[in-house]
Amino acid sequence: MSESDTSTGHEPAQHEPVKGHDVYRSGFVAVVGRPNVGKSTLMNALVGTQIAIASSRPETTRKAIRGIVTTDNAQLVLVDTPGIHRPRTLLGQRLNDVVEESLADVDEIAFLLPADQEIGPGDKRILSRLRSQFAKKRDDGSFAWKIPLIAIVTKIDELNRQELIEKLIQVNEFADFTDIVPVSALEHDNVSEVRDVLIENMPEGPQMYPAEQLTEEKPESTIAELVRWAFLEELDDELPHSLAVVVDSIEYPDPDDPESDGKAHVLVSIYVERDSQKPIIIGHKAEHLVKVRKKLRTPVNRIVGQKAKLDLHVKVAKDWQSDPKKLERLGF
Repeated sequence: MSESDTSTGHEPAQHEPVKGHDVYRSGFVAVVGRPNVGKSTLMNALVGTQIAIASSRPETTRKAIRGIVTTDNAQLVLVDTPGIHRPRTLLGQRLNDVVEESLADVDEIAFLLPADQEIGPGDKRILSRLRSQFAKKRDDGSFAWKIPLIAIVTKIDELNRQELIEKLIQVNEFADFTDIVPVSALEHDNVSEVRDVLIENMPEGPQMYPAEQLTEEKPESTIAELVRWAFLEELDDELPHSLAVVVDSIEYPDPDDPESDGKAHVLVSIYVERDSQKPIIIGHKAEHLVKVRKKLRTPVNRIVGQKAKLDLHVKVAKDWQSDPKKLERLGF
């Protein structure tokens, strides 16, 4: 991905009306699925720009990021939940709590199931959790859903036509879904169909956000997530899972100050759990910091609305994933 390419490359029209609808629909969609099923990739494709980290590493998403899709007759607020999983640390438990909060008040659920993997225990655990919260058991043992449950079969570019048909039959037998939509967000295949189905199943409601707003995240949160994504991309397997990023401040230049370089200064702290992890992040002659700065130059300029300088500082917060006070300070 080049430093200027923060979009998906194929941006869906934000104001294209969905055929056959003259009422305005709006609401919240919880995007759920086990870790690494393509939640962030799909959200970025629907919104038309990168708002969530998409990485092949599981458990990359740590927040319920809200992306906003606006058309002429609808507004979808997508809540990207951290992958539901069995927690191993206090951080893991907090991530599961985030999922609970994300699900508390939604109008619709998009349940992502990857085409290239079997339906497994993780999917069954999510289904049973959704049933306990959003379904009523009928006398015949089947479930009546209180809100629409849409199955989105991701990564369909991995299968041939026959394999895809077999997969869709499996998904249909797995649960009583309101609708099933296959998609390849990476190839941008069928993304607009996903958007249309989500809109069709949304209740009538007013526009909640300005049409041009794409996310509910503050600039600080978006930049922090981008910095973490850039290190994930740069370091891949070497990266400690225990990396946390906080934007301490964004200082805008004073136009009356002759000493000013005219740039916004974005001060970023990058936390690891052990001293031995610092050199991994920094790299030989600070090469990793330099590459991350270069990769994020254009997106950060775009987020702060002017030329910006990224000041990256690597710090140690010992065992932060299991320390309630440190977790709080790092925004969890």
